Amino acid sequence: MIPINAPQIGEEEIVAVVKVLKSGTLTHGLGAGPVVMKFEKAFAKFVKAKHAIAVNTGTAALHLAIVGAGIKRGDEVILPSFTFVATAEVVAMAGAKPVFVDVDPETYNISPRRIEKAVTKKTKGIMPVDLYGLPADMQPIREIADKHGLTIIEDAAQAHGASYKGKPPGAFADAACWSFYASKNMTTGEGGMVTTNNDKLAEKMRFMRSHGEKEKYKSLMLGHNYHMPEIQAAIGCVQLKKLPKFLAKRRENAERLTVKLKKAKGLLLPKEHKGYKHSWHLYTIRLKGAKGKKRDKIIEALRQKGIGTEVYYVNPIHVMPYYRKFGRYRLPETEKAAKQVLSLPAHPGVTARQIDFIGETVLRLLG
Repeated sequence: MIPINAPQIGEEEIVAVVKVLKSGTLTHGLGAGPVVMKFEKAFAKFVKAKHAIAVNTGTAALHLAIVGAGIKRGDEVILPSFTFVATAEVVAMAGAKPVFVDVDPETYNISPRRIEKAVTKKTKGIMPVDLYGLPADMQPIREIADKHGLTIIEDAAQAHGASYKGKPPGAFADAACWSFYASKNMTTGEGGMVTTNNDKLAEKMRFMRSHGEKEKYKSLMLGHNYHMPEIQAAIGCVQLKKLPKFLAKRRENAERLTVKLKKAKGLLLPKEHKGYKHSWHLYTIRLKGAKGKKRDKIIEALRQKGIGTEVYYVNPIHVMPYYRKFGRYRLPETEKAAKQVLSLPAHPGVTARQIDFIGETVLRLLG
């Protein structure tokens, strides 16, 4: 089976982990061990941010940013429903209400026009998602936020190496949140990071990462235990150095797959519009006009041929049982996309020969 995504781990990561184990320093009381701080500094440089705060998961990064920004009970946060549940989950964890809006049918990212219509007196934040590795349209979103005095927390969990108008994710946001889960463009196994240029927000999130402590046993505010272990950071330091090569291979695979599939009728391929740079975390195609059953039959046929194919995200958040309590939403573009999209393997472990096999198999199945 060609997996939809696979961590690219080598001897260098193993050596780095062993070095940490031999050092005897596996973590730090305030979440700021020497290897963690090294990783934070390197990642901040990579994404051109002033601050980087390492945490134990991507969800922790989102939650830390939300509560650090002061989002609380009674507030509303606007976000897409077509994303992983963690984006909405952290809003609910803060006691706020997730307000779902529809996506652009070509990019699958949140529609700025629909954000504007959803703003109320209770709105305090916007959470755009850089879905599949393609940045959201951040400039108009920034303009909306400035107009209404809102905070932008950008979910860049899939966008390592992407850019928008020549700038990395986070450049137009108050904070950007990253995931280093095993399937991501780079990994620490689990793990996450918040990046920001806001000094006060960075300081607050560092306290909150470690039980609200500025110093040991002196909590200034309510916090959490979101420490990134030194082992994770050691893997991250190595993976970050490898990331440019990973991204180049993802792009090569995506472009080769596009060449193979562009002759297919009724197939919408992922696009990289001017001013956008895709990280190609996922190569997502769309069966135009198809219903869910036809799409699902093709997925099953691909899997039988040994091609790991997945649907991200088959159940939009607003239709999930728990999240229905936040209101009934009619999001036609989101619901249509959820029935028509599927993602194909394009990660760095996929060879050119396998890419050709994937493309040719899809063409045959489409007839």
